[in-house]
Amino acid sequence: MIHQPVLLKESVDFLTTKIDGIYFDGTAGFGGHSTEILKKISSKGRLIATDKDQSAFENCKRLFSGDARYSIFNTSFTNIDTISKIEFIENFDGIFADLGVSSFQLDNIEAGFTFREDTSLDLRMNKQDGISASEFLNSADQDKIAKVLFEYGEEKNSRNIARKIVEARKNEKFESTFQLRKIIEDLTPQRFVTKSLSRVFQALRILVNNELDELRLFIDKSVNLLGVGGRIAFITFHSLEDRIVKEKFKYESLSCICPPGTPVCICGKKQTLKLVTHKPVIPTDNEINNNKRSRSAKLRVAEKV
Repeated sequence: MIHQPVLLKESVDFLTTKIDGIYFDGTAGFGGHSTEILKKISSKGRLIATDKDQSAFENCKRLFSGDARYSIFNTSFTNIDTISKIEFIENFDGIFADLGVSSFQLDNIEAGFTFREDTSLDLRMNKQDGISASEFLNSADQDKIAKVLFEYGEEKNSRNIARKIVEARKNEKFESTFQLRKIIEDLTPQRFVTKSLSRVFQALRILVNNELDELRLFIDKSVNLLGVGGRIAFITFHSLEDRIVKEKFKYESLSCICPPGTPVCICGKKQTLKLVTHKPVIPTDNEINNNKRSRSAKLRVAEKV
C-alpha cells in the first residue's frame, strides 16, 4: 500500500510561513510532507529531515537526491540540536513531526509492525537500537508487562494478557507476531480482537522505541531552536501523544504558573509559545473516506513568541 500523508495541506500551510525559511521534518517517512514543504519554499529555503527507519531514510535520500535544499539524517528527531550545529543552523522557521506509523511499515511484513502476518515480533523503527518487543516479552516480569500494556496501550485486559504471556514463554520463547496474537485472541471476545491487538502492539511499539520520552525531549529542544515567529506542528494518532503535545504547548504558552491568589508573580515563568490552533485540526470526512488510517489524526500548531 502506498503511504498517504495525513492532513497534508493543513499542516504544511500552517508550517511554512516564510518562503526563504529553514524547516525541519522530524519524521521524513516516505517524503510526503517533505515534498509539500519543498514546493512551498524558495530556492533559498532549506529543509532538514530525520528518520530512524533505514528504509524511509534510504527512500528519501533517493527521492530528494537532486535537491540541494534538502538534507536527511538516519537518526531520532531528538538529535535536532546536534544536527542544527552540523548544518550551521541557529534557528528554524518551522519544525514538524507526523507521529504516525507509515502505511509502508504497517503493510510491509519485513518491517515487523503488523499483527496481520506471521513475522518477527520486533516493532523497532531502528532494528539496531535497543531491545525488540520479543526480547522484552521474554525477559520482563508479569507486572511490568501488564503496566506497559495498560499505560501505553490503554488495554483493560492487560493483567490477564501479561499472565498468559509469562505462562506461555515457559514452554516457548516469543519470536513471532502470531505467538502473541494467539494469546490475545484466546482471551478476547471476537468482536474486540482487532482493537485489543492494536492496543497491545501499540504499547509494545511505544515501549521499544521510547516514543513518549523522545517526544517530550523533542518538543523541549524544538521550542529552544525555533526562531521568533517560527511554528511547531505535530500530527498525533493516539491520546497519549496528543496529551503530551497539548500539555507542552499549553505550558509554554503561559506567562505565569503561580498558584491562584498569589498577589505578585514569583515563578519567573516566561511565555515561549502562543497557540495557533486552540482546538486540534482533524481530517475532513472526505480524507477519512479516502484514507481510513487518518481518522484518529489530530494536528496541533503553536508559534514562537
